Order: sequence, then structure tokens, then C-alpha cells
Amino acid sequence: MSTIVLTIRILGDMSKKIVLCCIDFYRNYLSGMMLPRCRFYPTCSAYAREAINKKGFLRGSFLSIRRLMRCHPFSKSNFYDPVK
Repeated sequence: MSTIVLTIRILGDMSKKIVLCCIDFYRNYLSGMMLPRCRFYPTCSAYAREAINKKGFLRGSFLSIRRLMRCHPFSKSNFYDPVK
């Protein structure tokens, strides 16, 4: 395996761990201070964590951002929206 591919994999793993730590911090500390108001199941933070674990850093981040963009009162999205 070339060093470039190895470096990219290491950076991807580090990025994934950092983002997952940020999501965990939000879920454990910040989310508890706010009223529950997520309109989707699973919640957006749980969805982001699952998407990044299943699909990898780039694709999971894209899916998470897309999900957050649908989270508004005029959305016609379904209530149940699992990672596919």
C-alpha cells in the first residue's frame, strides 16, 4: 500500500474520531440542557453518529448535513428516517 493511501486513511480515521467525539459531547452535555424537539426518529445526532459509523466520514457527514437541512417545520419528510 502506498504511503499516500495510508496517510489518507489515517487522516480519515482521525477526522471520524474527532467528529464522533463532538457528537457524543453534544448528546451527553448540551442536548440535556434543551427541551426535546427533534421531529425525526432517530434523532439527528443519533442519525449522524450512525451514518458516520456505517458510511465513513465523508459520506456520513454529507448524509448528516442533508438530514439537518430537512429539519424545519415545512419539511415533507417522514418521521422515521433511518440510515440506508
